[in-house]
Amino acid sequence: MKTIPELSDWALELIRLASTRLPADIRESLAKGRASEVENSPAAATLGTILENIDLAEKLSTPICQDTGTPVFYVQHPWDFPAAQFKAAFTEAVKVATTKNYLRPNAVDSITGKNSGDNTGDHFPAVYFEQWDREDEVRVDLMLKGGGSENTGAQYALPHAGLGAGRDLDGVRKVILDAVVNAQGKGCGPAVLAVCIGGDRSSGYALAKKQILRPLGDKNPDPVLAALEDEITEKANSLGIGPMGFGGMTTVLGTKITSAHRVPASFFVSIIYMCWAARKQAMIIRGGEVSYD
Repeated sequence: MKTIPELSDWALELIRLASTRLPADIRESLAKGRASEVENSPAAATLGTILENIDLAEKLSTPICQDTGTPVFYVQHPWDFPAAQFKAAFTEAVKVATTKNYLRPNAVDSITGKNSGDNTGDHFPAVYFEQWDREDEVRVDLMLKGGGSENTGAQYALPHAGLGAGRDLDGVRKVILDAVVNAQGKGCGPAVLAVCIGGDRSSGYALAKKQILRPLGDKNPDPVLAALEDEITEKANSLGIGPMGFGGMTTVLGTKITSAHRVPASFFVSIIYMCWAARKQAMIIRGGEVSYD
């Protein structure tokens, strides 16, 4: 693939869109939740305020949330691909986006506690590359993952004696719903739940997080997981936790689940909690042209 001089500018626009414009599926789910809540209730008022905030952020091109999170780039690319060029362009775009206030300075040195001031540092932003079989097409998905929702994620090892959860789908159901109960509105609900059943400790979290990139309205190709996604969403919304923990019927906007093989000794269930500000945006580069999805 040839050098792309416009790449940093394209990446900057990707960041701006992700930070200031919520995907249509998330917005529609929030509006549906607002319509389902009792009029003048705390839940209805909260969702109404969220929807107003979303409209203003897009209109004024300002961040949807003051915590613009960790920028996470997922890149799908052909075999002949300049990964270093793309990573450098993302880093430069993040720096510029910070000066333009599309991103808040969030990168803190874990040893010294010093903020770098420009959203760059060790492994920050996060960039992941994956080769695919399309010869002249690159897809970049950007997720802005807020810290509050990241804190609410959880990982369980089955069996879990305290919950009576065994190494089966019933046990998986129990621990996912336990994570929702423990959140109690923290992490800026209503949430999108992203889950991986299996894998090891690190791969389980990584695979779960990628599930956030799926549209809310898609259908899991595995019928067992598709049924489990619907069941978890329904049961979570029956808990009465509601948006921001104020009570109501909109606790979860959707549930996305994947699975991974595991070793016999371990059975992990990894749960990523995404806040209502589920900021994600895709950029597709094909034939030297860019489009945003």
